[in-house]
Amino acid sequence: MSQKATSTPFDDLLTTLQEKYRQVKLGGGTKRIEKEHEKGKLTARERIEYLLDPESEFLEIGAFAADGMYQEEGGCPSAGVVTGIGYVSGRMVVVVANDATVKAGAWFPMTAKKNLRAQEVAMENKLPIIYLVDSAGVFLPMQNEIFPDKEHFGRQFRNNAKMSALGIVQVAAIMGSCVAGGAYLPIMSDEAMIVDKTGSIFLAGSYLVKAAIGETVDNETLGGATTHSEISGVTDNKYDSDQDCLDAIKRIFDKIGASEKAGFDRVESKSPAYSGEELLQKFPQERVKPYDMHEILRGIVDGGELDEYKKDYGKTLICATARIDGWAVGIVANQRKIVKTAKGEMQMGGVIYSDSADKAARFIMNCNQRKIPLVFVQDVSGFMVGSKAEQGGIIKDGAKMVNAMANSVVPKFTLIIGNSYGAGNYAMCGKAYDPRLIYSWPSAQMAVMSGASAAKTLLQIKVSSLKKAGKVISPEEEKQLLEEITDKYNEELSPYYAAARLWVDGVIDPRETRKVISMGIQAANHAPITERFNVGVIQT
Repeated sequence: MSQKATSTPFDDLLTTLQEKYRQVKLGGGTKRIEKEHEKGKLTARERIEYLLDPESEFLEIGAFAADGMYQEEGGCPSAGVVTGIGYVSGRMVVVVANDATVKAGAWFPMTAKKNLRAQEVAMENKLPIIYLVDSAGVFLPMQNEIFPDKEHFGRQFRNNAKMSALGIVQVAAIMGSCVAGGAYLPIMSDEAMIVDKTGSIFLAGSYLVKAAIGETVDNETLGGATTHSEISGVTDNKYDSDQDCLDAIKRIFDKIGASEKAGFDRVESKSPAYSGEELLQKFPQERVKPYDMHEILRGIVDGGELDEYKKDYGKTLICATARIDGWAVGIVANQRKIVKTAKGEMQMGGVIYSDSADKAARFIMNCNQRKIPLVFVQDVSGFMVGSKAEQGGIIKDGAKMVNAMANSVVPKFTLIIGNSYGAGNYAMCGKAYDPRLIYSWPSAQMAVMSGASAAKTLLQIKVSSLKKAGKVISPEEEKQLLEEITDKYNEELSPYYAAARLWVDGVIDPRETRKVISMGIQAANHAPITERFNVGVIQT
């Protein structure tokens, strides 16, 4: 994570972000890390660091997955697995590394969701994927939440098969335990390697074998490196150490042929209009304070240069082409200052009106026509409501925007910097609309509506329910109830609450925004567009 240099309204938010990330990187804690070292093993993060090219970028996906969850089980930092996009022997890859310091790498429900997200990133972008396996398998006390459903544990093996059929390279290293159904993941990969003495793979461990068929056998004989590399042929090669095994993976990737490209346009990168520290100063500390989104965008795009589409029409949405780290992009961003239409009407910032939705739909179609990736920058309260908006057809204009965005075939990337409320989240390419990557700033909030509005609505419902039950509450009790409801709702608004559940891929320092978008487009450039853009029936 980037380090802050000057005092900004983001100070407290960045301090929290950096501390939470520091804790995440410790996995199961220093004692567990020491135990792994005593076995001659590297930790998941140490393995990734050794594997990736020196001084190259790594974009972590799901760092805060399971944050604050499973507390009754002792927690599951980062969902017990480290995933992300990086470079091995100059090739962009997805890496998935089980963290054995967290419950021996056991799979919790969020572990499955995070692994599937990593595979989704590989499949969408046609990127090779590397599995560094070290897991005790399904966390049995929660097996009912991870085992049988479509998006549960078994889906990863289906993805193994699908990726193989798509020609996506998969390489696996068994660097610790690999048991039960989990044994299929490395063996369904193109190449499976194993570390001698520490790596083992079997459908059932020695205790279960004894219980099931009465055979007495030790785990090394049952599924160690020698057994599977010399007798069964299950694994391809064995290696003396983690480092030797990771070196072998590097040698595989330095001989892989080049992939086809989508052909997204890129020129030499330019710095934005101002530094990252100045960008932090541009975002207001008070959430309700209006600000000009142009100023935020100028701190993100190359040279601060924006070519706006219909800049004098539908002004609560900014639609513009620009470049980010040299890549051509089409930006759809919520304007947060109050604007005035040519008819003299005032429009509130952060709200999508009929004219802005209409403009955005057309702009999205243009970007698909020109093969330009889309970047959505969210600080949205929702669509305009009221009789005037309804009579003006806000629903059909909003539907038009959602239709164009949902059917886009160019890659989409989403950045949530402030509010992300209700249908505004949908129209601005929330998680349900398949952005290739979706990240938030620490200032983000995601929910059906704002905390204040939701709390008052929930309070009215609660008080009404109590009255129906014959209970009358005093003003003091009503105030306490409002505070309790507000506190709970505000917790759920947190970007870390969203990141814990993988509604976003992570929470980032705003100064990392350009890196996220640039690496995302580079990843997407590995997957040529084969689908024709077709919006179907447009609401006119």
